[in-house]
Amino acid sequence: MRGPTRRSLFAATAAGAGAALLPAAPAGAGPHPRPKSARSCLSYRAGYHFTVPDQWKNDPQRPVWIDGEYHYYYLYNADYLDGGEVGTAWRLATSTDLVSFTDRGIAVPKDTTVNGDVWSGSAVVDSGDTAGFGAGAVVAVVTMSPGGGTDHQEQFLYHSTDGGRTFTNYGTGPVLASPGVGADFRDPKVIRDEDHDRWVMVLAQGDRVGFYHSADLKSWTHAGGYVKDGIGVLECPDLFRITADDGTAKWVLGASADGTGSGQPATYAYWTGSFDGGSFTPDSPDPQWLDHGWDWYAAVTFEKRRADGSPDPAARYALGWLNNWAYAHTTPTIDADGFNGTDSIVREITLVKSASGSYYLASRPVPALDSYVSRTVNLGDLTVDGTRLLDYSGISYELTTEITWSRLTGAGVQLRRSPDGGRHVDAGVWSDYAFLNRRGTVGPDTSGNRQESRTPFDPGAGRVRLRILVDRTSVEMFVDDGRYVHSSEVFPYLVDDRLALFAAGGTAVFRNTVVREFAV
Repeated sequence: MRGPTRRSLFAATAAGAGAALLPAAPAGAGPHPRPKSARSCLSYRAGYHFTVPDQWKNDPQRPVWIDGEYHYYYLYNADYLDGGEVGTAWRLATSTDLVSFTDRGIAVPKDTTVNGDVWSGSAVVDSGDTAGFGAGAVVAVVTMSPGGGTDHQEQFLYHSTDGGRTFTNYGTGPVLASPGVGADFRDPKVIRDEDHDRWVMVLAQGDRVGFYHSADLKSWTHAGGYVKDGIGVLECPDLFRITADDGTAKWVLGASADGTGSGQPATYAYWTGSFDGGSFTPDSPDPQWLDHGWDWYAAVTFEKRRADGSPDPAARYALGWLNNWAYAHTTPTIDADGFNGTDSIVREITLVKSASGSYYLASRPVPALDSYVSRTVNLGDLTVDGTRLLDYSGISYELTTEITWSRLTGAGVQLRRSPDGGRHVDAGVWSDYAFLNRRGTVGPDTSGNRQESRTPFDPGAGRVRLRILVDRTSVEMFVDDGRYVHSSEVFPYLVDDRLALFAAGGTAVFRNTVVREFAV
């Protein structure tokens, strides 16, 4: 993904943008100095979410399984805070469980060729040596813009023979040239098409996704495309096959998109359907969305590996960038901690057949998170009529509960509540929708337009299951076993650490309410 004129965004002074939104200290509190410890009491760095070590990150690149580890590449700008040279490289972090990551530094450097910096793309392990760099070489196809980001976009190849730690450019010419000046032509996602014994690339091209194929990753032939207007410029496309819970194999086509003009999210749109190697046929022309919050963009999905290292055909993982190009530089982490870039929790996604016969992707936090629980608070069953303040305080935790009722207008939780109760993030159900609302606290969107996200809910169900991940600058709400997810940035004061329950229009029982904290 390029974003809205990447170079102009990075040329701005980051520190000034962060200072504009850094919450003013409440009465009796001091300023927010740069902490010595990454997670000191004055730090906004997430407790258990992935964050860039310093400077800036944006788009995740699809993690690749190499020698028993996930190799996670992401767009990184080492000069963000200094206002110097702009543009991104690929930085690498590795993980065995997708919760704890080890930084490995720059893997694909920027500005080492005449083509400038490196944008989004994807890496694959070339086990069959189709590209000629050796069996097991890691090959990355990336977008670059020799015109400095304003002229045209083309696809270039980098390769690694040290297990994906460092990459070398394959010449300076594109492996897939631009079709014309000014065309959106970026974010190549490469997969292996075993049915046709070749590589397939999906590429973002304005309001369409293009399909290309190649025998050697170097020469690409156009095969077809899928057009979808009404949801903005498509970016960061995705394509994969997955087996549903009823045993049906489906192809899924995804892309980052903007459906806000029609009341839809600006996150990851997807379609289930069939793919024949050159064309995609959707089950329905209308997209579904893998997240309904304000901040889950440039998302990627990738293979889930089982204990023996083999891919799981019935599940994948997914993660997104917890940010939004509409306010990408308004975060207190810039001044408090010297960085701007946080990711969502990694999710496990599965394909579920609904009662109506259609299919949807369900999400749950990566199971390995359970291994990092440092404290569990069992609050039990709680009856609520009005607002009930709980005997718990924290700024980084998980809350799970099942809310039941016989007659009710709405119910939910007040997260990151201030000591006086005047500030909080609200999450729950109201009438016929589930919601996450950050209007009552400090938020990233100074326009005030992006405050509450909603998803459909049947009030006649009489119950709802919520699993909510709260961290220092984010909230992710999983509704009814991940049928819907809301992910949004929030920037409460660090002293806003209380938790309350609410019920309106009746009495609700919050059953099996549990809070868990993590040490990562």
